Amino acid sequence: MPDSFRKYSSLLLHYLRPQVRSVFFLAIALFLNIGLQLVGPLVLRNFVDTVGSTLPVRRMIQLGLLYAGVSFLQQSISLVSIYLSENVGWRATNALRGDLVEHCLGLEMAFHANHTPGEMIERVDGDVNALSNFFSQFTIQIFGNMLLLVGILVVLFTVDWRVGSSITAVIVLTIVILGRLRNLAVPHWTKERQASAELFGFLEERLNSTEDIRANGAEAYILKRFFQFSRELMKRTLKAGMLVNVIVNTSWIMFSISTVVGMVVAAYLNLEGLISIGTVAMVVYMAGMTSAPLDRLIRQLQDIQRAGASINRVTDLLSISPKIDERTTLQDPSCLLSANALEVRFDQVNFSYEQAGPPVLEGLSFHLPAGKVLGLLGRTGSGKTTLARLLFRLYDPDSGAIQLAGHDLRALTTSELRQKVGLVSQNIQLFHASLRDNLTFFDTSIYDEHIRDVLADLGLRSWLESLPDGLDTILEAGGGGLSAGEAQLLAFARLFLKHPGLVILDEATSRLDPATEALLERAVDRLVQVATAIIIAHRLGTVERADLILILEDGCVVEFGPRAELAADPDSHFFSLLQTGIEEVLV
Repeated sequence: MPDSFRKYSSLLLHYLRPQVRSVFFLAIALFLNIGLQLVGPLVLRNFVDTVGSTLPVRRMIQLGLLYAGVSFLQQSISLVSIYLSENVGWRATNALRGDLVEHCLGLEMAFHANHTPGEMIERVDGDVNALSNFFSQFTIQIFGNMLLLVGILVVLFTVDWRVGSSITAVIVLTIVILGRLRNLAVPHWTKERQASAELFGFLEERLNSTEDIRANGAEAYILKRFFQFSRELMKRTLKAGMLVNVIVNTSWIMFSISTVVGMVVAAYLNLEGLISIGTVAMVVYMAGMTSAPLDRLIRQLQDIQRAGASINRVTDLLSISPKIDERTTLQDPSCLLSANALEVRFDQVNFSYEQAGPPVLEGLSFHLPAGKVLGLLGRTGSGKTTLARLLFRLYDPDSGAIQLAGHDLRALTTSELRQKVGLVSQNIQLFHASLRDNLTFFDTSIYDEHIRDVLADLGLRSWLESLPDGLDTILEAGGGGLSAGEAQLLAFARLFLKHPGLVILDEATSRLDPATEALLERAVDRLVQVATAIIIAHRLGTVERADLILILEDGCVVEFGPRAELAADPDSHFFSLLQTGIEEVLV
């Protein structure tokens, strides 16, 4: 079995299986439509023969009404089939979109670093949109229209074997020719989809940076790059479209030949007195009818060409296996993390972002007892943020082990791990959603009273009361309309609602005014009383509450020990930093 057919059929069966009932009714509607299409020409033959006979006019009226009734019923069933097919297509593609989003969210950060959000939107939505017809009608239309062709040929053979044979020969020739042209445009549609993804990725990044682009006068360069991406997409689309037109034009030539052959053979048989004029009309009509199922078959082949490019990209995306298995199951209930402060241990951890790339962390070892506060210092690029990412298991170390409360991180489910580890950084991500959903991350089990109490503890009671809809107030994406201090306080509110056993503060108070910073300092004091904390900082005041100090340089430990001892030791690196000024040395 060819790989492409296996790939297509596997995807089709997987997403149509939950809709077996709808697909069954869709098949019935399409087959009824096909049967009614075969009845119409037979009624037409009787009508034409009646015109030239001595039968009463009433008979002609009855046949005319019957033909109109058959046509009306056929169109009604056609509308039902369209509704059913659209419904099946949307349900299948929505399910596929959901699976793609879930799969992409489970991929490691290295994957997302190499693919822009715009590109991923195009792959999740644009590629899936191209599969709508593939899911809703492809199989049924292929078999249904082939059945219609067989039905037409059976009727024509009952008229005369010469009529059936001649039309069959043309149809077989048409199928052979179009079959050879079937995959002509597939590679070019694949390139077209990739060009589209690149364009949308470019647009997403640039539109998100409009302020910086305008401030730096880069509009002309952006427009030039937009033109280049658009031109590439146009070239790919035109080339694929031209190749599709080769198939379309070939099909219309063959349709014309089929009609001409039917007319010639029917006229000959009528002149020989073998068939009536009504049968001639039926033969010509049905010879022309072959164009409809063949045309639909051609359209399905065109759609499968477009879908083929999208299917390849979708299945390639789904085939990417996450390096971090987020579906780890807990074999031992004792691996569940407690609700208390958590112990952290790094044991000879080595890590680099790229295979065979330069190490970001090298031989990193330290032990942070439960309930203690670690001040993490180091220059930009020393590995501080990487250490935090490893604790969230956004990446796994290349070698060595990381333990939380005595358990290797790889023995914990990611949901369990990330529920017990909290992070507040300089950049706060807010969603276009209600204040409640932004604080709870859409967790409906958290009561509104608890949320209000947390906001009040953080000094945000009056701010909450000033909002027009309270917790139902819709916030702008990215935190628009909020000050940096308000956004930072909301991030701390998330932590208090989460009750983590380990808190990581990554420059969490570096962008705040003194009044807001005082509120946050009080919040930090409350957090470190009930949780282990790692404070990534450049500022002296931020690490004053630390019990231990860890200084990194080029991914290696320069110094580690109790803050008070290091501060009192004139030979320590930390002592030198205190004398020099942490902001000056480490920023």
